[in-house]
Amino acid sequence: MNAQLQYIETNKDRFLSELLELLRIPSVSADNKYKTDVMQTAKFVQQKLLEAGADRVELCETGGNPIVYGEKILNPALPTVLVYGHYDVQPPDPLDLWHSPPFEPVVKDGKIFARGACDDKGQMYMHLKAFEMMMQTQTLPCNVKFMIEGEEEVGSENLEPFIKENTDKLACDVILVSDTSMIANDVPSITTGLRGLAYMEVEVTGPNRDLHSGTFGGAVANPINILCNMIASLHDQNGHITIPGFYDDVAELSPEERAAMNQRPFDLQEYKNYLQINDIHGEAGYTTIERVSIRPTLDVNGIWGGYTGQGAKTVLPSKAYAKISMRLVPNQNPAKIARLFAKHFESIAPTSVMVKVTELHGGEPAVTPTDSIGYKAAAKAMQATFGKMPIPTREGGSIPIVALFEKALKAKTVLLGFGLDTDAIHSPNEHYGLFNYYKGIETIPYFYKEFTEMWKQA
Repeated sequence: MNAQLQYIETNKDRFLSELLELLRIPSVSADNKYKTDVMQTAKFVQQKLLEAGADRVELCETGGNPIVYGEKILNPALPTVLVYGHYDVQPPDPLDLWHSPPFEPVVKDGKIFARGACDDKGQMYMHLKAFEMMMQTQTLPCNVKFMIEGEEEVGSENLEPFIKENTDKLACDVILVSDTSMIANDVPSITTGLRGLAYMEVEVTGPNRDLHSGTFGGAVANPINILCNMIASLHDQNGHITIPGFYDDVAELSPEERAAMNQRPFDLQEYKNYLQINDIHGEAGYTTIERVSIRPTLDVNGIWGGYTGQGAKTVLPSKAYAKISMRLVPNQNPAKIARLFAKHFESIAPTSVMVKVTELHGGEPAVTPTDSIGYKAAAKAMQATFGKMPIPTREGGSIPIVALFEKALKAKTVLLGFGLDTDAIHSPNEHYGLFNYYKGIETIPYFYKEFTEMWKQA
C-alpha cells in the first residue's frame, strides 16, 4: 500500500483540481434549465473513467438523464465490485444564504464549499481516483464496474428499468456506495440502515380566482388557512403522525437494540449549538438518535400560495400548495403509505375546498447486514486507515436504489460513506472536508483488497 499512498501524495493537487472542475458544472436534475449542464457532467465523468483506465465506458440513454457505465474486467474468475454513485445535485436555493456562489467552489478551513461537494460528487469522485490509483500502481485485485446516474436527487425514476434490462451487464458480488456519512473524522462508522421515502404534493383550491380579502374575507374559505390547519392536524401533541394505519408495519427495535444504538458518541448541546436552536423537537419517547434513524417522520418541505412579492396585496388566494415528505422505516411500503396519506388528506378537507394529492416519488427503506463479507471488508479497510474499527449506524436519509439492488442483482450493498452530518448537504454552504476526500481515496483500495481475499476464502 506504500505505492498507493505515494501516488495520492504525488497527485493530490490534481485530484482536488479535477473535483473543483466537476463542482463548477451545475448539474441540477430537478430543473430542466440545467439539462445541458447535466449532460456536460455525465460526459465529464465518462471522460475521467476512460482516463482512469476503465473499458467499455459509455453513456447509457434512459427516459431522462444518462447513466455513465464503465468497467474493468481483469478475470471473470475474480469477484466483481459494482460502484454506484450519482452526478446530479440538489437545487442551490436559497442563494442569498450562501457565503460563496454554490457553483464556484471555494476551499477554506480545510473544506470544499460548493453544491454537490459531499452529496455526491466529492464522494463519487473518490472512487474514480481510487480506481485510477490502483490501475497506475497495478494493485487492482478484482473486477470493477461503475454505474453513475444523474437522477438520484429526483427519485431515480429511470434507474429501475435500466437495472432490470441490464442485469447481466451489472452482475456483481457486492455493491459499493459512498453517499452516506460517518460519525466524526476520528470516529469512523458504516451505515447499515436507511429510511425509505414517500414524497407528495398537495393542492388546495377554493374560489375560482384570487379575491379581494376585504370584500370576500370571512365568507369564503381561504385555501392557505385551510391547508395550514390540515397540515397541523397530521401530528398530535406528542409528535405522533395521525394518519390511520401509518404505523401498522413499523419495525420496532428491542430495548437492547435501542440501548446499543444510543451508545454512539453524541453531544446534545453541541447538536443544538451547531443548529442554533434552543431545544430539540420530535416524537415523544425517543432520543434524537432514534428520531433521525429508526422512526418514521412527516415533514413539510415547501408551502406556497397567494401573494409573496414585495409590499402588500390583500388577496384571498384561489390555491395553496405544499410538498410533504415522509421518511419510512423497515417494513413500511412507500406505495402503501402514499395511498394512506392521500386517503386521509382528502378525508380531512372541508367541503368548502377541493383537494388534489399527487405522489411525486418514493423509495423503500433498507437494512444491510453486518455479517456479510462486504461489511467485514469495509470494516477492516476503515480500521487500516483510521486506526480503529468503525461503528455500525443507521441513517435518516434515503437511497431508494439499495433495496432495488438486492432484489434485481441479488447482491448486498456496503454503504461506505466519508461525509459528516455537519456537511450541510441539501442546504446552503454545503461542504466536504479535504481530509474526508483524501481519506476516502486511501481507504477504498483496502476494501477491494480485503473483499477479494475474503471472497476467495468463502
